[in-house]
Amino acid sequence: MLERLDGCHCTTLGADKAYDTADFIANLRALSVTPHVAQNTANRRSAIGGRTTRHLGYAVSIRIHKRIKEVFGWAKTCGNLRKTRHRGLPRVGWAFTLAAAACNLVRLPKLLATG
Repeated sequence: MLERLDGCHCTTLGADKAYDTADFIANLRALSVTPHVAQNTANRRSAIGGRTTRHLGYAVSIRIHKRIKEVFGWAKTCGNLRKTRHRGLPRVGWAFTLAAAACNLVRLPKLLATG
C-alpha cells in the first residue's frame, strides 16, 4: 500500500514493536517512509535509532499509539471481547460497537473535565 502512495509529502508509519526489525525498517526507508515503530529493546538492539527517536513527531506518534491500544485493552478486559460470545460478523460487529460506545461513555467525564 505504501508503494501506491503518490506525491512528495512526508509519510510516516506507526506500528507495534513486533515490527521493529531491520528488514522492515530498511524497506520503509527505501520507500521514503519514516518509521514510527515502537522500540523493542527486550534482549536485543532496536532497529529504530536516534535518527528517528530524536524528533518530536516520534514521541507524539508513540503517545497516540498508546492511547489507541488502551481502548482495545479496555474492550478485551471490561467489554467482554477477549473471547466473543457471538458468531457471525453482524453480531460480533454489534458487540464491538457496543463495547466502543461503553468505552467512550466511561471516558466522557474525563474528556469534559479537561475541555
